[in-house]
Order: sequence, then structure tokens, then C-alpha cells
Amino acid sequence: MMIKNAAVFGADGEFYQRTLYTDGERLAERGDEDHTEAGNAAQEILDAQGLTAIPMLVDIHFHGCDGVDFCDGTEEAISRIAAYELKNGIGAICPATMTYDEDTLSGIARAAAAHKNESGADLIGINMEGPFISEKKKGAQNAKYIHCPDADMFLRLQKQAGGLFKLCDLAPEEPNAMECIQKLNKKVTVSLAHTCTDYETARAAFENGASHMTHLYNAMPGISHREPGPIVAAWEAGAHVELIADGIHIHPAVVRMTFELFGKDKVILISDSMMATGLPDGDYSLGGQRVTVTGNRAVLTEDPATIAGSATNLMDCLRHAVLDMGISLGTAVKAAALNSAMAIGADSDYGSLEPGRYANILLVDEKLNIRHMIHKGRIVTDSAREI
Repeated sequence: MMIKNAAVFGADGEFYQRTLYTDGERLAERGDEDHTEAGNAAQEILDAQGLTAIPMLVDIHFHGCDGVDFCDGTEEAISRIAAYELKNGIGAICPATMTYDEDTLSGIARAAAAHKNESGADLIGINMEGPFISEKKKGAQNAKYIHCPDADMFLRLQKQAGGLFKLCDLAPEEPNAMECIQKLNKKVTVSLAHTCTDYETARAAFENGASHMTHLYNAMPGISHREPGPIVAAWEAGAHVELIADGIHIHPAVVRMTFELFGKDKVILISDSMMATGLPDGDYSLGGQRVTVTGNRAVLTEDPATIAGSATNLMDCLRHAVLDMGISLGTAVKAAALNSAMAIGADSDYGSLEPGRYANILLVDEKLNIRHMIHKGRIVTDSAREI
């Protein structure tokens, strides 16, 4: 396939007028230069005049959508999640577990390992959000199953998952946390999450090998001029930081500040979506707890002051960031595709439109409506979609 006349996203976050070529499932350096009638017939040509080409997005932190949760631990749930995500412009997924006991987490890990990626978005990892967290900052996690950081437990689960765990979240102030970071940082991306940590402890965690922050600002101390906290420690360490730009979790001014502070290479847009995403308002569940969803807001039914994930997919978060929060399109795409892929070591296949990567391409208009979607070199959407 040849896709011509689009403004094409570059890995530097800028856009260039160039032609994209595909060779099977992958992007190629160039296409068939035979301009004869036979040559043109052999190569499908898509004229993208007036459109912008961006890579399909990569969501490395979300829980569910379309009425199912990744922690359901079934092939049916994973396949349904993958289908919904692909339909909404997300080509690769790394869904998150909630805080459960080891037996439950093992079942989830085995279900993920058995998934074949035959349709929908590719399952390329698992984000272990619980149970190594602080009870005081548990948010919507279930306190019953909170567990001290335990490297051996993680490695047992990793074996069950066939190596799919790409992120391991923990609170660095908890017992055994530093030892856990030291043992695991070469095997998985260690992320600080659901934590009461102070600046000094967070800094020590990064010095010991942590390199990531889970949903920045949420479930952690904020910034104070006398107690800078984990956010400043993450900035000094050059960590990747996740950001939920759903219009609920973080004020637009703070989203803009975060991109300015951390830079366009370090911010990762995530959705943190739960099972209600894509469905009407109503009562749902997350991590075994009841959740009430109204519009984009999901809260614990028994504790309405506690946000329980989001009801917004990553493509809509991208739209919020660009259209409502003033983040440039190139910076937002980099955060929602390339940076996320890089954080879990998947950028050789996903997250950009460079040759050799999967030909996962979204052609969008100025309002970021998807006009054409190409997944692994095959057009799966070829008409206007008002979303």
C-alpha cells in the first residue's frame, strides 16, 4: 500500500509531508517504483490529502471497557477488550491488574499468556498495579489484598504470564520495597504508585532502579515547597510519568505544566479506563468494588469522593489533551503512542510510523475524527467516523 499526501507524524513529534509505504504487516522504506499500469495495479494507493497520519495508540494502563474487566481473567474478556480498543484507534494494549490475592492474579496471568492476538488490539504486556501499594493511598484498590512488595511473588506471577508483565507498581516506603526494586529493575519497569512516600524515599527508589510513575498526581503526595515529594523526585530522576487527560483526574493547567516540566519525551498519556468505558451511565465494578458512572466520572459507590479509574478511552483522552487542554498534536501523539511503547520496550514494533514498525496508522482530520484506520497493513476503517 502507498499512502500519499498526508502530514505524517515523525518520531520527534513533528509532522512531515511524506509518503508512507507498507509491505505486508509492516511499514517499508519505499514502495514499488514501477509506475507502469501493472505496477500501479499491484500497489493499493490511498490519497490522504488534507489528513494527518499518526500511529495507532498504545495504552499501558487501563482496566477494562465495553462491560468487561481484564481481571475477569477470561479469553472472552480479553478479546472483547481488544476489539473495543482497536475500534477506537488503540493498536496495542498493556492492561492493568487490580489488588487481588496471588491465586487470582495467577489466573489472570495465565489467561493473558494464552491469548493469541488473532484479532483486535495486540496484547503486548500486563501492568501489575497492585498489590504492592500503601493502604493509606489505596484509592479504588481493595485493601483486603494489599501485600508488602515481594520480588519472589512477582517472579512467580511473571512465570505464569509467560513474561508478559512489563510494569510492576509499588509504594517505595513499604517494607522490602527497596530490595524488591533492586531485584526486579533489570527484569521489569518498576513504577512508584499508590504511595505516601516522601521526596527522600522516592529519590532512593529511583537511585535503586525505579524509572516510572503511575498516574502522576493521583494517589500520592503533591508538591510542597518544603516537602517536594515524589513528583519532584521523579522529575529530577528523568522518570517516565503517566497522565490521565480525561478532563476529570487532572486540571488542564496541570496537564500543560506537566508537559513543560517533564518534557515531551517523558510524559505518557494513559486512559486508566474501567469496564463502563463505551457504555451508558450506571452501576459497574472495579477490583471487586461497586462503581457508579455518570458521564466521564467513575467513583466508588460507597465512597463517592474516590475516583475509580476513568470512563474514557485513550483516543478520547488524546482529543481532550489537544482540543481542550492546549497540548500540541505532535506532543500528545508522542505521549499516547511512542513514549508508552518505549516505556515497556515495545517501540521496535509500535508507537511510530518509522520503517519496520507495524503498519498501524490512523488518518485523522482537524477535529481528530478517524477517517481511515490501517491495522497491520490492512484497511479496517475506510469511511468517516464521527466520534
